[in-house]
Amino acid sequence: MKRFKALDVFRGLTICLMIIVNTPGDWNFTFSPLLHANWHGFTPTDLVFPSFLFAVGNAFAFVKTRWADKPLSEVFQKIIKRTLIIFLLGYLMYWFPFVSWTDSGDLALVPFSETRILGVLQRIAICYFIGATMIYFLTNRQLIIASAIILLGYWGLLSAFGDYTLEGNLVRTLDRLILGDSHLYGGDGIPFDPEGLLSTLPAICNVIAGYLVGKFVIQGGISYEKLAKMLMIATGLLAVAYFWDLSFPFNKKLWTSSFVILTIGLDIMALSILIYAIEFLKKPINFNFFEVFGKNSLFIYLLSEYLAITLLFVRVDENQSLYNYIYEKGFSWFGPYYGSFVFAMAFMMFCWLIGLWLDKKKIYIKV
Repeated sequence: MKRFKALDVFRGLTICLMIIVNTPGDWNFTFSPLLHANWHGFTPTDLVFPSFLFAVGNAFAFVKTRWADKPLSEVFQKIIKRTLIIFLLGYLMYWFPFVSWTDSGDLALVPFSETRILGVLQRIAICYFIGATMIYFLTNRQLIIASAIILLGYWGLLSAFGDYTLEGNLVRTLDRLILGDSHLYGGDGIPFDPEGLLSTLPAICNVIAGYLVGKFVIQGGISYEKLAKMLMIATGLLAVAYFWDLSFPFNKKLWTSSFVILTIGLDIMALSILIYAIEFLKKPINFNFFEVFGKNSLFIYLLSEYLAITLLFVRVDENQSLYNYIYEKGFSWFGPYYGSFVFAMAFMMFCWLIGLWLDKKKIYIKV
């Protein structure tokens, strides 16, 4: 089946932005659009992760045609294997390098009891598995109905058993009960995981939406009529999202149902613009830069994370991290905000160059 360049560019664009957002030179000086909303609200950066899940769904539009010729056992063996590999890679990423610096400057092993179990790749793995299962067994109409039930049910659960605050939400309550405080993210000042177990449920709908849109795009070719329909659907979803926000606010860390509808609408709009720019302009815009990221997306994302963790761990020049040392010596002269941003861009370009080398060598690493 023919691949659509716009889908590959869309996936690559999300990886590019994920790297820029995750690796500023100084986290105290980051441009506000590159920050996540503190709690309720929405910033452009909040769109990046759901867009990657949307791109995962796009890929299913191609994969499902190959499932028809294979027995159920073989299909699910591959799905389960990929799920476990992605989850394990994400878990090890947060544990890596398995030791930490103590206040006295010594190294100490990080015990399993203090490791974070959930995270970005772990959420991708869970959404991949449940999304694949639903896509395999359900029709398009059933997928839409199931997604509506998930989003409405999630709204009902959070409303009935807690509130929408950081301290009192049901997502945190369940994670603390099932996983324990020591296995949760603590970056918000208290044990709370923005990739929690319960909040992963509505994120599955981003994958399902990506599949449905991807299937719509690739079947029968692209046309102005299709683009018009996509934009109409996107506009309708945005209207629903903003109406829902009045009672169930946009919140990435809780992955609220209104947030899901908002991000799906924006992703459909973004994909429509890319399709128009690539397929319909007389002089198509060259998006090859982002295709490099798209061809080895998960590997490049993992590379960026492990590289950043290593640079933060290695100590140089009076116990300063190598990450901070490179920023101060090479980029801080740009000024606090611009220096932090240029560092992020340089880090992203380094990862891109590795991706380019892999592409030139025709090496495509599939997890």
